[in-house]
Amino acid sequence: MDTVHTSVPESSAFMDMAKYLARKELVSTGLSHFDDHPETYRAWKSSFSNTIRDLDLTASEELDLLSKWLGKESAEHVKRLRAVNLANPVAALKSVWKRLDECYGAPEVIESALFTKLDNFPKITNKDNHKLRELGDLLNELLSAKEDGYLSGLAYLDTARGIKPIVEKLPYNLQEKWLAQGSNFKETYQVSYPPFSYFTSFVCYQAKTRNDPSFTPAVNNLQTERTLSKRTNPRTAISVHKTKVTNVTTLSEAASKDDITKQCPIHNKPHPLKKCRGFRLKTLEQRKTYLREQGICFRCCSSSSHLARDCKVMLKCDECDSESHITALHPGPPKWASKHSNPSQDDGGEQGTQDTSASTVIGPLCTEVHGNKIKSKSCSKICLVKVYPKDHPEKAVKMYAMLDDQSNRSLVRSQFFEAFKIKVNAYPYTLKTCAGLTTTSGRRATGFQVEAANGGIGLSLPELIECDDLPDNREEIPTPEAALHYPHLRDLAKKIPALDDDAQIILLLGRDILRAHKVRQQINGPGDTPFAQRLDLGWVLVGDVCLGKVHKPTVCSSKTNVLEDGRPTLFKPCMNRIRLKQAISPSRVNGSIHIWSNGTVDTDTLGLTVFVRTPNDDKRAFSIEDEQFLKVMDEQVFQDKSNSWVAPLPFRSPRPPLLNNRNQAMTRLSSLQRTLERKPKMKEQYVAFMQKVFDNNHAEPAPPLSDGKECWYLPSFGVYHHKKPEKIRVVFDSSAKCNGISLNSFLLT
Repeated sequence: MDTVHTSVPESSAFMDMAKYLARKELVSTGLSHFDDHPETYRAWKSSFSNTIRDLDLTASEELDLLSKWLGKESAEHVKRLRAVNLANPVAALKSVWKRLDECYGAPEVIESALFTKLDNFPKITNKDNHKLRELGDLLNELLSAKEDGYLSGLAYLDTARGIKPIVEKLPYNLQEKWLAQGSNFKETYQVSYPPFSYFTSFVCYQAKTRNDPSFTPAVNNLQTERTLSKRTNPRTAISVHKTKVTNVTTLSEAASKDDITKQCPIHNKPHPLKKCRGFRLKTLEQRKTYLREQGICFRCCSSSSHLARDCKVMLKCDECDSESHITALHPGPPKWASKHSNPSQDDGGEQGTQDTSASTVIGPLCTEVHGNKIKSKSCSKICLVKVYPKDHPEKAVKMYAMLDDQSNRSLVRSQFFEAFKIKVNAYPYTLKTCAGLTTTSGRRATGFQVEAANGGIGLSLPELIECDDLPDNREEIPTPEAALHYPHLRDLAKKIPALDDDAQIILLLGRDILRAHKVRQQINGPGDTPFAQRLDLGWVLVGDVCLGKVHKPTVCSSKTNVLEDGRPTLFKPCMNRIRLKQAISPSRVNGSIHIWSNGTVDTDTLGLTVFVRTPNDDKRAFSIEDEQFLKVMDEQVFQDKSNSWVAPLPFRSPRPPLLNNRNQAMTRLSSLQRTLERKPKMKEQYVAFMQKVFDNNHAEPAPPLSDGKECWYLPSFGVYHHKKPEKIRVVFDSSAKCNGISLNSFLLT
């Protein structure tokens, strides 16, 4: 008995000691400081509550912990409220949590903090890959808060106005990619704008790609190689003996070494930066970037000890007499660029012994790209392809295809019909070009496939219309030689087929084969250098590929308009006129006909009725959707056995399949339950309203769904009228969007 009585207190003391140590360990390691930011309050509160849940803390102990683990600003609330309720720690603890929820946990406060954080995020440049990842993390934070349902104001992010400010923070090339992907999503799913979740996935994927360590070293090495290639002098160094000078001269030389008014910082040669020809040959944006990186004044380009706003130098440009900039910052190429060969990149082109003859300019530069022909070379989207009838690839014919997204139809030359021995009749059509409208005729060809010359994806060609007015400039065909002389395009030379003298430019692909125009990959270059695009039909080069820009194209095109009398004009003709023109055989219509000099016929049937007044002239006509809605109502509304009128949902036709939005509906339900728990009176009225719906047979249980069957869940919420604050009305939200699509998107208005 003595042994039993002594062991119980020892065991109890041991358990108390273990519990004390566990509480101490949890409190010291399981808690984190609150940073006084509303967007992190809910996560901190959840962590704090979970840590102290099983510690059996008193109200005073919990207040002590709050004072220790809250931020500087939030801890002041605990200090003040504890002083007010000094004799009642329980009331003080309750007041503290209520105050914290009001100041940091209210939905409006959290939404404001998140939007402020988003607005203050800086604009990202092409080199800020880490910033792009930070933006992706911030968007994921917003998406998580939005999908939680607690912050209803974040639904604003699903609109174009909500996403546009974020898009403007992205680099320009990512803005272009988002424009393409967002438009594709909009057309595919028939929505007004892509949802915020899709935009977040886009940004996170781009951030992951640009921060991939597998490719980052390659990019860094390429940038280092380019930097070294610009700064390294390829000439053999020459050593000379320096004559003895006094200490004063040596100090003066050392001081002038960093003086940009005497020593060029680009070439380390004795000429000032503002007179450096190598600096002047750069684009204006490149010159400004260099000045910004070196901390040199933007006005005088002669000092790194002051900024442009503090510069007192009087400015004047020798090329345009402007007093707002100096000659070194004149926009556009210098006047002497067309008279002299390119200056050496090693010394800035300051020596005056270079040959200025035109033959010297063209010889070493242009012949590298297109041989000894002294012609311009500007590449466009022209691919070497194989065209063949469907199911007969053995009859393929090689030809060049131009890709023109400004043409709404695909065209072919007459050689196409001769190559495939197509014998069909010609039909009239109207061709609209820069020269105006032309009525002509041509044959049609259907049932053909096209693919890249070296094989690949086969695309079905639309109806091809015969037209012999297609451009036939073979100088615009991309070649491997053009790609070899640009560092960023050098790896593509082996992927571009050599010029095929036997293949002719026969095919023009317009927007009616949209897949052929989609860019799968793009490689940009610095400044005005050409860029490359990978299409389904192969790689193409776009831009002027003449090295050094030594000559310009000799054939130019200018858009003009042609009047009815055949006279060309640069002015846009008046469009407020009505004219009916048909290329048909002459026939009398109501005795009124006019034959024009070009053989076309205008029938005056429109002129006989266009000015006739009717009683319906001032009435608003039905739209196409109005007529579809009325047709549905006329055909499908009926009266059932209980004399109740039954109307169908007026779905659009054709109707895309409904999405399963159960996850969204469950999120809305959880949010509704939390609201009703906070407002017992609203909960009572809400339940009574729904019970009345069931009692009146206005709702019934939905039948069970089989796998794969489409369905849509309607979330609900309660609203009050300002004149009837005691009466709730439950709204079934058919405008709730899931992936940017709501039930209303499928219905006629």
